[in-house]
Amino acid sequence: MDKTPKVAILLSTYNGEKYLSQQLDSILSQSYKNFIIVVRDDGSSDSSMQQLARYQARHPASFHVLDTPSENLGASASFTCLIKYVLDNKDRLELERAYMMFCDQDDIWIEKKIAVEMEQMLKREKVRGDIPILIHSDLSVVSEAGEEIAQSFIEYQGLVIHRNKFPQLVLCNLVTGCTAMLNEALAVRSLPMDEKTIMHDWWVALVASAFGEIVFLSEPLVKYRQHDSNVIGAREYVKPKPLGDSLIKKLFGRSPDPHLHEVAIQADAFSGVYSQDLLASQKQALALVGHLKTQNALLQNVLCRLVRLALSLK
Repeated sequence: MDKTPKVAILLSTYNGEKYLSQQLDSILSQSYKNFIIVVRDDGSSDSSMQQLARYQARHPASFHVLDTPSENLGASASFTCLIKYVLDNKDRLELERAYMMFCDQDDIWIEKKIAVEMEQMLKREKVRGDIPILIHSDLSVVSEAGEEIAQSFIEYQGLVIHRNKFPQLVLCNLVTGCTAMLNEALAVRSLPMDEKTIMHDWWVALVASAFGEIVFLSEPLVKYRQHDSNVIGAREYVKPKPLGDSLIKKLFGRSPDPHLHEVAIQADAFSGVYSQDLLASQKQALALVGHLKTQNALLQNVLCRLVRLALSLK
């Protein structure tokens, strides 16, 4: 087995001129050198494409920019296109096996990111064989200027990372896409992604959890840049008061949570795609979350708490 297989780094750009060069420089400075950056622009109106052209001219062996029309699809659909493109063009990209990494345009990669994740991937494949495997890591949080805000994204967000089994992931995603590495088995199993997918990394995490393995590395391997244009963003966790006003407002809020409605729709979509291959317990978890589509705010909040309790026991 090749100890340094080639990796396809999937980058979807959209008006990223402000931070793009710093991210590209951090990738080109990786200690692991056997990679190709596969780029799809998602309809930028700034100088992103010009920057990419300059980098491609200077490093032709390290860049492959799709020549398809730059239609704005949104982050999830754009990354889905990139996954499919890589699988369909393995020979053209000189990939023996299609290892892939998601890359955001505004972060900064630690120099050993690819090396550390590839080492873990090859170890797990040696043990588990050809199953879907996802490797992801912690991140540090930095300001727009690159100054550190928090050493651990996981702690900053108040995430409980060991709650990464399938039932819990149906309700809450714990995989930050810009840290993730996928093997080919996972990429193939993840397609086609339903159009109701909230984010590509969440769908891929569900697939890995349902049919393979997720490996979390506690070492921060990405500097996550927090700024006004983040699609998701990092928010510092504040522990709620059990009987405080905030909880009462949530319970008796006038409007249902649109995010929970989207989560329920995604659960139904995942069930629809993979129902024949899921375990009974996995189908049950998806069905429970699917009930959160209700437009009654009080009922949705009560159901959400009951679902969280039920899933935490699985």
